[in-house]
This record gives sequence, C-alpha cells and structure tokens, in this order.
Amino acid sequence: MRLRALLDTDALGLRLLGGEDELDRTVRGVMTTDLRDPSRYLSGGELVLTGLAWRRDAADAEPFVRILATAGVAALAAGEAELGAIPDDIVEACARHRLPLFAVNESVAFATVTEHVVRQVSGERAGDLAAVVDRHRRLMTSGPAGGGPDVVLDLLGTDLDLRAWVLSPAGRAIAGSSAAGPELPAAVCARLAAEHLAATRTGRRGPHRVTIEGGGAKRLDEGRRPGDGPGGTTYSLFPIRSAGRGATPASRDVRETVLSDWLLAVEADASDWPEERLDLLQGVTQLIAVERDRRDAARTVRRRLAQEVLELVQTGAAPAEIAARLRVAAPVLLPGLGAAPHWQVIVAKVEWDGGDIEGGPVAQSLLEEILVDPLSAGPEPSDRIAVAHNGDEAIALVPLPAVPDEHDGQETGLHADALLDSVRDPLTAGLADDGRLTLGVSAAVHSAEGLRGALEEARHARRVAAARTGRVCAAGHQELASHVLLLPFVPDDVRRAFTARLLDPLRDYDRKHRAELIPTLEAFLDCDGSWTRCASRLHLHVNTLRYRVGRIEQLTNRDLSRLEDKLDFFLALRMS
Repeated sequence: MRLRALLDTDALGLRLLGGEDELDRTVRGVMTTDLRDPSRYLSGGELVLTGLAWRRDAADAEPFVRILATAGVAALAAGEAELGAIPDDIVEACARHRLPLFAVNESVAFATVTEHVVRQVSGERAGDLAAVVDRHRRLMTSGPAGGGPDVVLDLLGTDLDLRAWVLSPAGRAIAGSSAAGPELPAAVCARLAAEHLAATRTGRRGPHRVTIEGGGAKRLDEGRRPGDGPGGTTYSLFPIRSAGRGATPASRDVRETVLSDWLLAVEADASDWPEERLDLLQGVTQLIAVERDRRDAARTVRRRLAQEVLELVQTGAAPAEIAARLRVAAPVLLPGLGAAPHWQVIVAKVEWDGGDIEGGPVAQSLLEEILVDPLSAGPEPSDRIAVAHNGDEAIALVPLPAVPDEHDGQETGLHADALLDSVRDPLTAGLADDGRLTLGVSAAVHSAEGLRGALEEARHARRVAAARTGRVCAAGHQELASHVLLLPFVPDDVRRAFTARLLDPLRDYDRKHRAELIPTLEAFLDCDGSWTRCASRLHLHVNTLRYRVGRIEQLTNRDLSRLEDKLDFFLALRMS
C-alpha cells in the first residue's frame, strides 16, 4: 500500500507533519519500537510506530531518525500519548533525512494502525500473487513446465510468508518452498496425510485444519481453536485433485481418488482467512494439479511396458519373446545399466465394501506411490517403476540391478513389510472402515523363464495377506514355506519358483566351483543330520563336511539344525 492511503483512512486519525513529497512510498510492513537503535529488526519499507520512550533529550532525535532512514523505512509514526505534541527536534530530523512523519492521536491504539496496515498489505500481496499464479498457469498449460510445484510454493513463501509443502497420500514430501525452512519430519508428513485422508473420507469440506503437538495430531475442525491447550503447530490441508479426470469431485465416489490425490499443507490456520486468500490457495492447488497430470503422463511409457510384459507372461509366450521385451524395458527403467537386471513382481489389490468401484486403477496409482522411497524428495523419483493393472489388481514389474551370484544368502530386492512400514497409517485412514489393501511380493528372478512363477508367487502371497486381519496387509515369498506349497490349491508355478529359489544358489555354486553341495545336502538329510554317518558315507573328514554344510546355510540363509528348514530342503529336492 502507499503512504497516501494512510491519510485517506479516517479511522486511523493520522496527521502528516512532514514529507508531503514522499507519500507515494510503498509500505511493506509495520513495526512498533521504542529501542534507541532498532536497525537489526528493520529490512526496509516498514511504517515504524513509536511511543518516543527512547527520547531523553533533543540530541536523541538525529541518530534515531538517521538509523531509520539508512534502513530504508517508509515513514515514522509517533504517538502523542506520552509527550503530547511531537517535539520539533524530531520533525526537523525527519525533514533533513526526507523521512515522512505522522502524528498518531492518543485515542488511536498502535494495534489499530498495525492491523490495518497488515490487512491491506496482505490483501495487495495476495492480488499480486494471484496474477503471478495465473501467468504461471498459462505458461504450464501452453508450453514446457514452468519449474514445477516448488516455484509456486516459493511464491507463497516470499509474497505471503506462508510455509507450504505438497504431500502424497502416503505422506511423502513431494515439494516445499525454499522459505519453508527445514524439511518436515517424515512422521509429521505421515500424520498430516492421515488426517487429510480421514477428513476426506468423512466428507468434511476443506481446508482441513490440524495441529501437531508432542503427543500427535488434533483436528481443529470440530470447534478447537489453535490457542486452546498446549502449544503446537497448526496446518491447513488443501486437496489437490487431478485436473485431468474430467468429472467434478461431487459427481464421483470419493473412494476412486482419495488414495491418489496429492495435498497442499500450509503452516497456518485458514479458518479466519478472507475469501480472496482462500480463492488464491484454490488456484495454487489447481496449478499444482496440472503439474501432477503432467507427471502422470510421463509414466505412460513405463505402464505400457509393464502391460506388454504382463500380457506375454499370462498368455504363455515363449521365454525368448518375453526376454526380448525385457531387453527393451531395461534401458527405460534402469538407464545406463550395464548388465541385465533381475526382476521382482508385486501384486496389489484394493477392495471396497459395497459400491461398484473399479479397483485396478486405484491400486495402480497407489502401488506406484508405495514403491517410491518414502524418504525421497521430489515429484519424480519413480523412473524405475512400471505398474500395469489387470481387472481389480495392479501388478508392478520392478527391475533390480544384477548382484553377484554368491551373495552369501542375503535377500535381494523389496520386502513386503518394509514397503508398508511408513505408509500404513495414512493408507489405513484413507481406507477407513470399508476399504482394504492387500499386497504380495515375489522373490527376485534372474530371467524371463522365472517371471510366470514370480507372478503366481506374488499373487499367492497376496492371498496369504488377504487371510489376515487389518486394513493394510502384505506378505512376501519368505512366508511361503514348502510344506504349504504341497497344498492342492497352490499353482505349480509357485512350487517351481520356490524350489528354484532354494536350490539354484547351490547349483550355481556347484557349477562354478566344481563343488558338490547338492549331493552333500541330500546325503546329510538321508543320514538324519548325523555328522559321523554322513561323513563316512561321503568319505569326507567331519571338518570338511561341516564346511560344506556351513556354505549351504550361508548361500541359502537357512539353518540345517532347524526342523522347518530341513523339511523345506527335503521337499524341494523331491520336487526338483
């Protein structure tokens, strides 16, 4: 706002004592001080309010006014409550330094002046920012991306002093303004996402307000005000709905989008914001939604590759044809990879009680988010994720860098429980009491021949997860013991995949080192684990036998002193 506007406001009761030629100066803020040297708190453009308590005699006026002028303040407003008329030495000092001077009537509180200036400045900044946001939107919709969500959030930080972040429904921080300071802790992100999803599922109108305290999050939507109770940080949560889904949110079932929409978290209580500012934030969410759709479009190639491989695997195509398609996919999913990767299959399914909601697209979008490292920042760390959907299930084809054959029994790839650890709370809130997510993870396979078995293994693991209680459940290949695989409903491909995973490390070792780990294992089991009898049968020293058995356990991550592991090896050898 301009200084001239202050004089036009009768409620402020300001009188101009000097600086008529400087009334077109811009006021960018307001500060109240009675310090003799307030320079450390000045950044320029302020209207400085003072009660003159710093003035002991006429000599104090010159240094005080010089400090204000050097700092670039817009004007000085002195109160008449303490000394009555403003002393001439202050008027003269302001005239020398060309600093506009106002007298504040004793009947007008400094708080009244401050509130008026802040409200006007904030409103004008919001108007300027709205114009910038509109220009940015036109750039993004008509040409190359204009910098992504971070640029828009930076505008909120610099122009409105709002700290803001874009979060995924699983609680991953996608973007944040440079003015937002330190990144939000992962636990806070997850809690904000959970509260947003819970509020969305109950149909409450946004923005949703939440305060984060030491003990967790508390909703403010139900009458609680930020000042009630212990201190905390208040956030207002705005949904970011995809701009490319066509129908308005009111015409769709919220369950179709609740697990895929981003959200904007602003560190402020929006309950008392004017409509203009709320409209501005709505425009910001629409702008970020355009960028979200752009990023989704970039996943099209990876989704198509996954769909093509999946169709080949399910139709029983020749391994050579599948391998050729994988060679095409590898450079896209793992650019610059020197060796052919291993592959892992993950199957996810989202089911809702009642309603006719297609679960495949929901599970696809959700699985793409789950497979991103929850601690990674930025909107596109998922360039190695290819997810297709088939009916009600989503299927991810995850490439893994090739590892040495002798990996000492260490598990490679993704683990079912680890995938859901950081996202369980937000997703549970989004699923509410009528939705369910189940997920199955296969072991890593080394070639196209193993993909069909990996797919069936992941599906069977998902069925194991579905048999458990809870809204979000997962199971991995480690939970498919061989004695379970003998059940008649288990597909043959799952049995073969399990057998290969258990025995292939030993076969590979025997082939490369001309060792005899497989025959040693068979003899050890036939001798009921007797070291003396087995060593005698193989014509080995007992220490040599112990070395071989130790190597078997190391390569397979099993313990031959355990009955369950002995049974697994026995059945695997019989099925091979």
